[in-house]
Amino acid sequence: MIVPVLDEARALPRLLDDLEALVGRFEVIVADGGSSDGSIDIARARGVRVTAAGVGRAGQLNAAAEQARGSVLLFLHADTELPPSAYARLMTALSNPLCIGGNFRVRFDGGDRFARFLGVFYAVGRRLGIYYGDSAIFVRADVFRRLGGFRPLTIMEDYDFARRLERHGRTACLPDAVVTSSRRWQELGVRRTLFAWIVIQSLFVLGVRTERLVRIYPKPR
Repeated sequence: MIVPVLDEARALPRLLDDLEALVGRFEVIVADGGSSDGSIDIARARGVRVTAAGVGRAGQLNAAAEQARGSVLLFLHADTELPPSAYARLMTALSNPLCIGGNFRVRFDGGDRFARFLGVFYAVGRRLGIYYGDSAIFVRADVFRRLGGFRPLTIMEDYDFARRLERHGRTACLPDAVVTSSRRWQELGVRRTLFAWIVIQSLFVLGVRTERLVRIYPKPR
């Protein structure tokens, strides 16, 4: 399980507690992108392996994947909680040799109408083969290498990888949901969230460079 972090000292202790309680055989690697808030110290104090690859999430994830010993890689955001059944669900899905990877169903925290809207929007997108890093993407390690890992994009590296994964073979969306934070999207609001998810994604598919897209990518106020 590879966790990309950049100043995640607030979220990291809870995540590591959750992973410590999770049933299964797996290693945890924290992929740091230059934290200055003590994130690395927190991880090392818990006996977790840490890799450092400078700024850029794609580079962080690829560096950690190179050091991972497992046959399956799962990329987990620091503000996302796996379900207790995660390991069993993964093993069941990957017992099918045709399954090369996939992700989890997503539920956003908060329980309000906006959080439910986000969940429905994600579910519809997944039926179209669209998903992102906060849904805990997993992939067989050999497939990850064949795909060349994450491309060094300024943004959209998770969406880009999911698209390539979908084209490469059969994937699974695991039914037990991960719970992820809706805070960032709450701060953006409905219109700016839809802009981020639909307009920028469409421009990316049309070939607009991510260096240009990042200039118009909405940031929380």
